[in-house]
Amino acid sequence: MRRIELVDVCRLASEARGEIDRIFLHWSAGHYGQPYPDYHINIDKEGEIYTPVESLTEVLPHTWRQNTGSVGVALLCCAYATSNDLGPEPPTELQIECMAQIIAILCRELGLPIDYDHVRTHAEQANIDSYGPDTTWERWDLWFLHNGDEPGSGGDILRGKAIFYLERELQDFNCE
Repeated sequence: MRRIELVDVCRLASEARGEIDRIFLHWSAGHYGQPYPDYHINIDKEGEIYTPVESLTEVLPHTWRQNTGSVGVALLCCAYATSNDLGPEPPTELQIECMAQIIAILCRELGLPIDYDHVRTHAEQANIDSYGPDTTWERWDLWFLHNGDEPGSGGDILRGKAIFYLERELQDFNCE
């Protein structure tokens, strides 16, 4: 596992252009500071970014039956979370903002729109595949981002923030 910066995310994404068509957003359900090799990009509590891969085209086991042609991005958080409480290690604001920036960079460099068809939380994908919050609650990653948020709002918030970053904050940010 190595630490990387946003410019490295740019490079990895531009090298994978044409081979990736979906991004899945996760939390690790583990502790801060505990990156997992199941995700292409791991984001720690202060917004530090880690990766176990040399290429985003490496197939990793992050989303059931959806791993080929996809990138898994995870927040390192939510140990001991329950369906109505994100526990003692919830997503931090720095993690959420970093994830939104990474979504924006990935979509720009991969040539993908920032929409539900291309960027989903694991909870949203799990609902499609009948193992999410609408059925078994087996996977509910980012179903909400803060205790008290509207259930199911996590994906829309992250996509909205990513669109903001793409349109405003990242206009001058390039991969060089």
